[in-house]
Amino acid sequence: MASKLHNALAKKLPDIQMSEAFINCVFLAMSGGLQDAYTYFTRNEVFSNAQTGNVVLMSTHFMMGEWYQGLKYLLPFLAFGLGVFVTERIQGKYKNATRLHWRQAILLIEIIILIAVGFMPHSMDMFATIIVSFSCAMQVQAFRKVNGYSYASTMCIGNLRSGTDALSVFVRTGNKTSLKKAGYYFGIILFFAIGAGIGGNLSMLFGIHTIWISSALLSISVLLMFAEKLKI
Repeated sequence: MASKLHNALAKKLPDIQMSEAFINCVFLAMSGGLQDAYTYFTRNEVFSNAQTGNVVLMSTHFMMGEWYQGLKYLLPFLAFGLGVFVTERIQGKYKNATRLHWRQAILLIEIIILIAVGFMPHSMDMFATIIVSFSCAMQVQAFRKVNGYSYASTMCIGNLRSGTDALSVFVRTGNKTSLKKAGYYFGIILFFAIGAGIGGNLSMLFGIHTIWISSALLSISVLLMFAEKLKI
């Protein structure tokens, strides 16, 4: 599949790392959207990615004196920060590893975490959301570019800003590169939304096990990254 995709897309454009290729980012974005919907609908209405929403809800509950309710939003927020910190440390130590790319190692860790979450009962909802937030942060820290443009695979606000900015530049100047750039950002948002829709609906049908779909999506990304380069 990856070989056919390579032959179909490899034409006149420069080589890029598979970790930045749009096809790879599609699976990451779908997984990110699914995880956010999963924790919200299945794990007591807490976001794993949308930390801005968690901060709003945390602050509201704290100011109402509802300390436990506020805590369930604070801990995923802190776990997200810890995930970024740990990933940067892994990158610094294993960036030049040759047997396995450090980004693949990050995804493998995330896959293991999400598989484990799928076995956790509702009595462990808070812990499940905390470690999903941790794994989401690892993903967003490790994968920060799509075709050379900075983006986020687990949230939309930055992508919306960048995509709209590029679209405005195209309207103002007619620069087709800006239009293509906008297409990447809006495409990522679209696939994030698709993943969220799948996650939200399947979470209501299959409950806690739905997160395993996210693991499957990330597994595809790991396999794609075994290809050294992709022209896109």
